[in-house]
Formats: sequence, structure tokens, C-alpha cells
Amino acid sequence: MFDGFPTAGLQFLAELAANNNKEWFNANKTRFKEDLQQPALEFVRVMGERLQDPYPNMRYDLRTNGGGSIMRIYRDTRFSKDKTPYKTGLAGMWWEGLGKKTESPAFGFELSASGIRLMGGMFGFQKEVLAAYREAVADATLGAELAELVAAIDAKDGYEIVGEHYKKVPRGFEKDHPRERLLRFASLYGHLTQSIPAEVVQSADLVDVCYDHFMTLAPIQQWLVKVMARVS
Repeated sequence: MFDGFPTAGLQFLAELAANNNKEWFNANKTRFKEDLQQPALEFVRVMGERLQDPYPNMRYDLRTNGGGSIMRIYRDTRFSKDKTPYKTGLAGMWWEGLGKKTESPAFGFELSASGIRLMGGMFGFQKEVLAAYREAVADATLGAELAELVAAIDAKDGYEIVGEHYKKVPRGFEKDHPRERLLRFASLYGHLTQSIPAEVVQSADLVDVCYDHFMTLAPIQQWLVKVMARVS
């Protein structure tokens, strides 16, 4: 059972947004670990076990060093004008495949002080995955399947398919291809257009609510699992 995130965890994120500096974070690190990180790990574990019922190859990892399901809260500021050191939300993933979680078909969440956002799919394609994705979109069977899945999820209230990036159809494909929009994607994922509100995040209903949303997004994630199987 997971009874929801504690109010203290959401309060920590709200205060971090107003005090995004190392001095404040270090003084409140115990709060971060006890009120936010530990509940997030329990959420990952409970949801991971639930997702393994329909998808036995779904992976999750309870390490807290950034290599596990939970993303590091520390920002990489090396190439950013924004030098604030911490993210103001806590994110995590469950994924299928032997690669990195961020390069695999996955389900993910991002918790903020006001609620939680969910996704299913892949945030970006590496070069060889992009090539396999485009070939799958062009394939008569796989491409038609994806087009139907995208249309079905886009038609649902509160959901959106994201990934369109390139202005032109990539070289080697017909400019008037019937799935030209999908060929211009550089990533593919579905997400909720609005956060699940804080009152649900703090309740025992959270796992069921998130699981239902993940099952709505699962056809996209599972289609990508088939594409990844084609990557040599």
C-alpha cells in the first residue's frame, strides 16, 4: 500500500522554489530525504510492482544516486543561464529495456508542490532509434497501428501526444507520405495536459489514479517497445 505523498513533502518543494540555494537545501536535507525522497521511493516500488502485472519486463530501481528510477534533484547548470542549483520538482521513471531509463520506452512522473504530471513513451530518440522509429512509421502495419493509437489518445479529453519537431519530412521519405506528421517526430510520448491535483497526490487513491492513466498511455509505450526490438 502507498497512502500518498505527505503534505510535508509538497511543502518542501514549495519552499525550495522560494529558497533555491545550497545553504537552504543543506539546512533542510533531512526534510528532503524523509518527507520527499523516501515516499517517492515507496511510490516507485508500489507502482513498479503494479506495472509488472501487465508488463513483466517493466523495470524500476530504488537507488538514490541518479542511476535509479528517481532523477537527481540537482540541476546541471554547466550550459544553462539559469544557475539555480535544484529542480523544483521530483521526477521518476519505470522503463522497459536494458538501456538507460531516459533512452527506453517508459512511464514517468514529475511531482511538484501543486500536483503530479504523468507521461508514457520516450522523451527523445538516439540516432539509431530515430532511424528505427522512422522505418516503423513508414511500415504499412506498424505505421498504421501508430497512427490509430495517436489519434485515439489525442481524441481523449485531458491527453496529448507530443514529439513533433522537424519542419520537413526527413530525406528518403515521400513528402506527401500519409503519416508525414509522425515522420517529423524526434520523440514520442503521451502526457496529461493538466497535473493530478495535490489532494489526490496526498491520498491513498494516487496509485490507482496514476495506474489508470498509465494504462491509457500504455499503447504508445508498448508500440515503442516493439520498435526498440528492431534496433540492432
